[in-house]
Amino acid sequence: MTTSTGGPDGTGGEGGTGAPRGTGTAAAVAPRIVFIAAAAALGGFLFGYDSAVINGAVTGIQHDFDVDSGTTGFMVAAALPGAAVGALSGGWMADRIGRIRAMQIAAVLFTASGIGSMFAFQTWDLTLWRIIGGFAIGIASVIGPAYIAEVSPPAYRGRLTAFQQLAIVLGIAISALVNYLIGLAAGGTNTDHLGGLAAWRWMLGAETIPAILYGILASMIPESPRYLVAIGDDERARKVLAEVEGTKANVGDRIAEIRAQLAGEVKPKLVDLLTPSRRNLLAVVWIGIGLSVFQQFVGINVIFYYSSLLWQSVGIDTSNSLLISMISAVVNIAGTIVAMALVDRIGRRPLLLFGSVGMAVSLAICAWMFSYADTSGGKTSLPKGQGVAALLGANAYVFFFAMSWGVVVWVLLGEMFPNRIRALALSVAASAQWLANWLVTVSFPSLSRWSLAGAYTLYALAAAISVPFVYYLVKETKGKTLESMG
Repeated sequence: MTTSTGGPDGTGGEGGTGAPRGTGTAAAVAPRIVFIAAAAALGGFLFGYDSAVINGAVTGIQHDFDVDSGTTGFMVAAALPGAAVGALSGGWMADRIGRIRAMQIAAVLFTASGIGSMFAFQTWDLTLWRIIGGFAIGIASVIGPAYIAEVSPPAYRGRLTAFQQLAIVLGIAISALVNYLIGLAAGGTNTDHLGGLAAWRWMLGAETIPAILYGILASMIPESPRYLVAIGDDERARKVLAEVEGTKANVGDRIAEIRAQLAGEVKPKLVDLLTPSRRNLLAVVWIGIGLSVFQQFVGINVIFYYSSLLWQSVGIDTSNSLLISMISAVVNIAGTIVAMALVDRIGRRPLLLFGSVGMAVSLAICAWMFSYADTSGGKTSLPKGQGVAALLGANAYVFFFAMSWGVVVWVLLGEMFPNRIRALALSVAASAQWLANWLVTVSFPSLSRWSLAGAYTLYALAAAISVPFVYYLVKETKGKTLESMG
């Protein structure tokens, strides 16, 4: 996931490409809309936080529970199957009990996961709490962007929907900061104790604070007007539309528009993703799956799940490794902001191609530098020059990923499929992304023990192969309407 997920508009929100309404009163309603979008995007923040917080705790867990690399990989990756199930359940849940109730359930699960992980007594129950947290991640990954798209005035929709991705990378960054500060307060390592508990337990438990805040804020924002119309509560829908769009003039028309769209929706079936011969998936579906898989096979979540383990494995102490993880998270935010600024200006394909080349080069540099690692006396270290080069290469890689594949893949997945299969095809591609994420996450500890340089060489090869994939197979969607995707 970065861990980067959250879907863009175009999968069912009304008025996706229509003319803006209510722009004359936009300035008056903007603060309220920003609050609503930010409250919903807090689920994305927890998505990023919960995904990445394990990074600072993993070596402490290995120490206290005495687990090998295979068990470590399975435990860290346990959130991902939970996220896949949560993502599949989130849409169903939102349609039956409402977007707000689904957010509140996710907040409860995030809270339970944080508390349970903090007081875990064995690897099996820690793994269970990771799965529960993953389920909450999956719900948040589909509810947040869908809700924001449905309550946002058309004039604000693009910018407000982008809150979700920004919230995810902020969650990753804040988790790195919290891990670093807790490690520092405990004495510099995640195995030292603070208040009677090992530092890594506080790292995992700290997520309960934003989780509780998420639940409170979710109770302060209105239900989606699309859901209210779907259940026949037109009166509440009118109040919400008047609140978020800042005018009562067009509310009746908007209610009629939403009802007409709901009546005209036909849920696609899996068979609709197949060619006329029914023997293969449509080419565009394969391309969407390819984009999702390449986004994960370049190894980005190795940085956000294992970077503290990575840097400690080449001789950097715990405190400094947590600081490096925090720096990488800040670089991730910077790259994401660059992508948000450029994706509608220079197009999707140029960003992907530039990012692929940059990732391939920076990953190859990391692999080369890690080949100089020296193991003696049971400790591994890098020569100073190679260590600095590896650090610069790793952060360059994070930047190239964030300003290209981290954002652009989700934009493309929301645009590239024909209208009739968009939601279903996006779900299939997203499921492939969770699977690829799980495979990379669970395999890294064993791969790094075999050869850290070898692992990074594999990620560099994936980045290099993504260049011809994008050049020959991915079509530009910049400036095209969703209706033209056929």
